Parts: sequence; structure tokens; C-alpha cells
Amino acid sequence: MAMSKRNGRRALWTTALLASSMLTGVAARAQEASAVALDEVVVTAQKRSENLQDVPVSVLALGGAKLEQLHVTGMTDFMQYLPSVSFDTSGPGFGQVYMRGVASGGDGNHSGSLPSVGVYLDEQPVTTIQGSLDIHPYDIARVEALAGPQGTLYGASSQAGTIKIVTNKPDTSGFYGGWDVEGNKVEAGGYGHVEEGFVNLPLSDTVAVRLVGWNEKKAGYIDNVAGTRTYDRGDADPTNDLTISNASRAEKNYNEVTTRGARAALRIDLDDNWVITPGVMGQLQKTGGVFKYDPSVGDLQLTHFYPETSRDSWYQAALTIEGKIANLDVTYAGSHLKRDVDTQQDYSDYSYFYDQMGYGFYWVDDAGGLTNPSQYIKGKDRYVKDSHELRVASPQDQKLRFVAGAFYQRQVHGITQDYIIDGIAQSIEVPGWADTIWLTGQKRIDRDSAVFGEASYDITDHLTATAGIRFFKAHNTLVGFAGYGAGYGSQGEAGCFKGAVIQYTPCTNVNKGVKETGNSPKLNLTYKFDGSKLLYVTYSKGFRPGGVNRRSTLPPYGADYLKNYEFGWKTSWFENRLRWNGAAYFEKWSNFQFAIVGANGLTEIKNANQAEIKGVETDLAWAVTHGLTVTAAGAYTDAKLTANYCGLTDSAGVPITDCASPEAPDGTSLPVTPKWKGNITARYEFSFGSYDAFLQAAAVGQTGSWTDLRIETRDIIGRKPGYGMLDLSGGVSREGWTLQAYLKNVTDKRAQLSRSSECPATTCGALTYVTPAQPRTLGLKIGRKF
Repeated sequence: MAMSKRNGRRALWTTALLASSMLTGVAARAQEASAVALDEVVVTAQKRSENLQDVPVSVLALGGAKLEQLHVTGMTDFMQYLPSVSFDTSGPGFGQVYMRGVASGGDGNHSGSLPSVGVYLDEQPVTTIQGSLDIHPYDIARVEALAGPQGTLYGASSQAGTIKIVTNKPDTSGFYGGWDVEGNKVEAGGYGHVEEGFVNLPLSDTVAVRLVGWNEKKAGYIDNVAGTRTYDRGDADPTNDLTISNASRAEKNYNEVTTRGARAALRIDLDDNWVITPGVMGQLQKTGGVFKYDPSVGDLQLTHFYPETSRDSWYQAALTIEGKIANLDVTYAGSHLKRDVDTQQDYSDYSYFYDQMGYGFYWVDDAGGLTNPSQYIKGKDRYVKDSHELRVASPQDQKLRFVAGAFYQRQVHGITQDYIIDGIAQSIEVPGWADTIWLTGQKRIDRDSAVFGEASYDITDHLTATAGIRFFKAHNTLVGFAGYGAGYGSQGEAGCFKGAVIQYTPCTNVNKGVKETGNSPKLNLTYKFDGSKLLYVTYSKGFRPGGVNRRSTLPPYGADYLKNYEFGWKTSWFENRLRWNGAAYFEKWSNFQFAIVGANGLTEIKNANQAEIKGVETDLAWAVTHGLTVTAAGAYTDAKLTANYCGLTDSAGVPITDCASPEAPDGTSLPVTPKWKGNITARYEFSFGSYDAFLQAAAVGQTGSWTDLRIETRDIIGRKPGYGMLDLSGGVSREGWTLQAYLKNVTDKRAQLSRSSECPATTCGALTYVTPAQPRTLGLKIGRKF
């Protein structure tokens, strides 16, 4: 393990040094300029537009230009450049976001815990349980990562932090637009392409519309190779055994992704004080295959037997109204999000390791003969999320200023999971569902309402005190059916206590809810030395509501809380040629929610125990000379249990921490988050004849991390090793035209984004899959701004 850690750190630092040194020779020839300075960065972390350097919050912002320069095409890409953020993904639209090590693993199930990090699209929350929306990042103003509890201003799912994706808004100042076309090739994979465009249309002096569209095909690079699997009937005659083959489904590069979407926004200036901005955004993403491979089969290869696809369709209608009443700024932000996800998944590993290896070859057809026991899943997830926020803010130039408001959101999640074994006897099917051995048909509703306020007072010209609090009420319910038909097992129809509430299910065996109230406070002191330097200390508290276990015999789980103690700094130096920000923090995570896959593959959530997290995060931007800019960011996170995890709670739901053989002893590191994560980018812009040109090197890296909290599961699944990756790009532009080329993952590093098994590791862990970063990719892009 020690060697693995050293190798991970070595890879990280080697990659960073390589990126920073590549432009040393260019820098030596660059001419000094008298007016070299960094651009101002504007953020909305405190629900108002402010200079990043004036905000006493740990915020890292990636502007729209930066996103384009890094050739960011999705969440997986830009998460690499946010050191305080960890991202665990199984494919587009199924990524789980964590910040500052607040992760217990096992999240993402439709009946699981709410996320601990909130994701916002402009003013509206778009956080969903199974994974964040994979928003195509085109015509984006910036991405803001707010680290630490943001519960006062952002609420329930911002326990550990908030990610804000801020779009460019309609502009009445003039007509302009642009388009980009890209082609790319993945090493040992397929070909991809991207077409993007936007236009800003002033319809009058007071009305403007902005239209954006995109079409993308991401190349596949995982091969489903031909293979067989044999089920042993258990007698001495091998001719009675069953061998299945995937020959008809074998395919190279089968994990292709196509994404199409559009955004339309309207700006209406009613007068000098009031602005209305309605908008709608939608996207359809189709995925074939999976994004993991089986190392025992080969590099970027696996052998699966049933269809594996997903269709992720969503739209969001949003409305923002901004104005003034007397001297108060008034803002209303509301949205309606509808998301439909249809999936197909091979589940034959479960059939083989759980049934064949554990209990034998026993599924029968109507004639009593043994049938192919392999399972596959057809799933439907139907989300409808509505949110409303109304807030008022006093003038920001006053000695005493405040922001206060009210918030409400309601998310309905319709869940269908159909586990199928072709040809099984009708007597053991779930009634009304041919060949279905297990059915989940449920409706989950998560409700959250709150009132909040935050006030700041300038004690002196340099010292400001801020206090805030959010009072919340949560009500979460789960109703429906999960389990087998009456002809098999005690889980399912045998446990029903009333008729069907969900129309297409046979009956109801779960109908539970949990209600909670509480508050999340915040205190801050900020000292500004001058206009370029400040220090701050913060105490804040974040929360995540509890919920309902879909196994009827398990009690609900309660809310968990995160207390944060933080010291931070925002500084700029040498007439704003160098900007250095950072924060050091200590956090206590109490009774945290922990999800495991239990009996029959059902997710179980319990309040586990306590953890402490210590860390430092920092970012730097340096305008070295005229044309040469270096940016870097890094984080150190030490997240550990402070009590044994025994896997049990008492009758009151309090974690039991005194046991002879804990599943994770006191001092065990929390999963997912690496101890070290960082990035560095060097960009040199210069003139080349009549052209403007650039060269850029960007590197990301991190040390290793575990995928689970429990020691036994860790030993089976293994540890994700550390890695470092390097991207190179260059291009020219003239009179609005741009041409650029890039090479991503230059060394074709097989960086492991996640490790997993198809069912509980103690059952299916003999077959562990690796989700890799995209292999080396060469791209060429041409664009035009007008």
C-alpha cells in the first residue's frame, strides 16, 4: 500500500511538473509588458454578483473561456479541475458528486440517500438522486464550486458544498453569435464529432433572446468481446450443463454516446428596475454499452450477454424575476424539471455468482425443466422536480445589509425496476409481469421547505461580521411494491398489506414516511487589509434529510449533519498579476447516512457513526508575462472515522460503535476522496504573423482512494491507484475564425475513475470492473464568432 501511495503522488507531481515546464522556453522569450494583470472573476456564491476576491467563501470558478480552453465536454471533465470535488461515475448521467471527503460510498440507488452536494443550473436546483444531469457545457458563463456547508443559502442537498452551472444570458446590447465544429478520434476506439452554435438576438431595446444548440457523438472505446458462461446443473453428466454465448452481442467500441440539446432564454426589461428572464433547456442523451471493463478479459474489454443501454431525456423550464421595491432587491426563481431515464442492464453476474455459485442451478420453466438463469434489468426512472425561491436583499453599500427569503421544492421519483429471467414458470413470476422474477414499482417524494436569512455588519472599515440561519422542514415518503411474486420467497407479494397504490404493481408492501425539522446556522468574521487581501473565519453547519428504506422490515434513517470550522484567505499581489486563495478546515460529520447493498440486492441505509475531516484547499493564478498565464489548484483531504462502524443501530436509530469485530474500525479512511488532488495549466498566447496563436499544457492528478468504507469489501474490490494525466493543445485565430487541435490524455493513462462489482462484493467481487478515464484522444476544432 505504501508503494501505491508513493507511486500515486509521484504520478501527480511528475505530470504537474511536466505541464509547467513545457512552456518554460516560450516564457523565456516572451516580452515583458507594463500592464499585465489578471481579469476580474465575478461569482454569485452569496446569491448576488460579486468579485470573487471579496467573497469570504471557498469558491473555485471555471469561466466559460477556461472551459473552452480545457476542451471540457461533460461533468467528468470539469470535475477533474475542481480539487475539492470527488466524482464517482458509472457513465453519463450517473455520476455522484462529493466535496471535502464527505462520502461514505454506496450512493446513487433510486431508493438511497439524497446527495450531499447540491447542483444548480443558474438559480434553480437540479440535484437528482441517481446522478447529476450531464449538462453539455456550451455557452456557459462559468462553473462555481462552493466548498463546505452551504445550508444557509442553498439548503438540504448542499450539506458538503454546491456546484453552480451558470449560463450566458440574453443581452440587449447587440446581435452576435458563434458556432464550432469538432472531430476527434479515441485511441483504439471510434470517431466522434461535436456541432455547437449560439445566437444572441435583440428584438428591441428592452427584449432579447438567446438560442443555443448542440449535437455530439462521443466515440466508444470499450469492446464487448465474444465469450461464454457455463452453468453447472450439479450432476455428473456435463452434457446437462448450460453454456450461454454473447456472440450475437459482441461489438467493438460499443459504449458510444449521442447527445442533442437546446436552450432558449428570453430577457424582458420591464423598466429600469424590473427584469424577467424565462428560459427552457432540454437534452436527450442515448448511451450504448457500459463504461467499465473487466481486466481478466483484457484492456478495455468485457464479456456481457444482454443489452446495455440508457436513454436520458430531460427538460427544465425556469423563470427568474428581478427587481426593486423601494431600496430592496427582490428576486424570484422558480423551475420545473422533468427527467425520464430508461435503462437496460446485464445482470448475469448476479445470476452466476449468487445463484449458480451459491445455491445451484434451479430456475424452472412451466414444464418443470431447468431454464437459463441469467438475469437482466429494464429500468424506468421518472423525475418531476419543482422549486420556488423568493428572496429580498438590502443595498450592498450599507453598513448593515442582509438577504432573506423562503424556499420550497418537491421532487417526485417514479421507480420501476424489472428483473427478468426469460422463460421462467408463470407460477413464480410477479403477477402481470411475464418472466419477471423481481419487480420494484414505487413512488418516492422528497419535500423540503425553508426560510433563511443572512446579515452582515461592518464593525470597522476592515472588519465585517456575518450571521445566518436556515430553518427547514423535510417530509420524505416512499410507497409501492418491491419483491418477488407470491410463488417465490417471503420478500414481495407475500409481505403485502394492502392493494396496489402504484397502478401497475400487484399490491403494496411499503408505505412509509419521515418528517424532520431543524436549522443550519452560519457565523463569519472577515478582515480586509485592503482592496486586495482578506482573511476570514467561518463556522457553518450543513444537513441532509433522512428517508425511508424500501425493505419494509427496516426503520427509516435520520438526517445527518456536518459542522464546519474554516479559516480562509483571498489575496492578490503585484498589481493583480498574482492571485492566491485558499482555506483550511476541520469538519465533524455526525450520524452519517451509509448505504450498502443487502440481501436480495436491496439497498439499505443506516445512520452509521461519526467522522472527522481535516483539509486544505488552494488555488493560484499568475500572469507571468504578456501572454503567459499559469493557473493551479490543489487540495489535501484527511477524512477518517472517529468511532467503529459496526453496521448496527439501536432501537432509537443511534449507531452502535462498541462491537468485537467492526466492519470498519475507528481511524478507517472514508472512501472515494483521494488524499491529494491537483491540477496545473500553462497557456501562452502570442502573435504569429497576422494570426493570434496559443499553446497550452494542462495536467491533472490525484493519489489513490478506496471505493467502500468496509474493510472486507475494500479487500475484494481493491483500491483505485493514483494517476496523473496530461493534455496538450494549440491553435490560431483571425477575424473571428479559430482553428485548434488538442491531444487529451497524452500518455494514454488508464486512470481508474471507479471500481465496482455488479452486486454485493462478497457475492460478485470475484469479477471486479474498472471504469477508466477516456483513452488518448486527438481532436481538431474549427469555429467562428460573429
